[in-house]
Amino acid sequence: MSFSIRTANLRTLNSLTKYPSIPTYHSLGDKGRLGEPAIAFDGPVVGTEKVDGTNARMVFLPDGTYLLGSREEFLYASGDLIGNPALGIVEHLRPVADALREKRLDAGGITAVFGEVYGGNVTAHSKQYTGEKRVGYRVFDVVRLTDYETPLTWSAEQLSGWRESGGQPFVTEDALLAFTREHGLETTPRILEQDGAALPKDLEGAFAWLRTHAPATRCALDAGAGEHPEGIVVRTRDRRTIAKVRYEDYERTLRVKR
Repeated sequence: MSFSIRTANLRTLNSLTKYPSIPTYHSLGDKGRLGEPAIAFDGPVVGTEKVDGTNARMVFLPDGTYLLGSREEFLYASGDLIGNPALGIVEHLRPVADALREKRLDAGGITAVFGEVYGGNVTAHSKQYTGEKRVGYRVFDVVRLTDYETPLTWSAEQLSGWRESGGQPFVTEDALLAFTREHGLETTPRILEQDGAALPKDLEGAFAWLRTHAPATRCALDAGAGEHPEGIVVRTRDRRTIAKVRYEDYERTLRVKR
């Protein structure tokens, strides 16, 4: 079956390529407070900086076109004269997507590149990355869908359940790094690698671990940045298990002030 962006169900395609929610390492309970137990990790894990910006995606399609979107909706399709200016995503990603489009990343399927647009006036914490309103972009995940025809026939409920239960075929850590090197893209900083079983299980231990490994952001865009990071994302190398460890969650729970 041939694919055409002009005849595709964009609502379904949007759901198919949305980024799933990442669970907190410790369970999130009432009033945003964390509780035990922690998510169990088995084997080697990679810790990457969690950047406080806006989730942005580039979706490359089998007909050679692409879509740009926030986490919730598409904002631009290649060839359009006007794009949704929300959060500066289109402005900052269109040149990147145009360059990648020439390489035909679709390869007969759908490739979704997920990243963070940050700095500027993107979020209330942009000042942690820039004092001069500069804007940055970092890639944190890639999905390659070769079997996309069947999911495009699913209901919204089926797609949501599939996505949130880990159905999207994310590439491995090694493949992600190879992809970004090949195409000249920056990833979210790789902070550490360790045995997942050795991660602290208690709240105080996890907070101390976070402060040790991420005392300052590695994504500062200029000398005026405040440099306080959002946290760390921990994942297995095959991305089978993933969780976020955020300062604000532990500060709220443990009643610690910056």
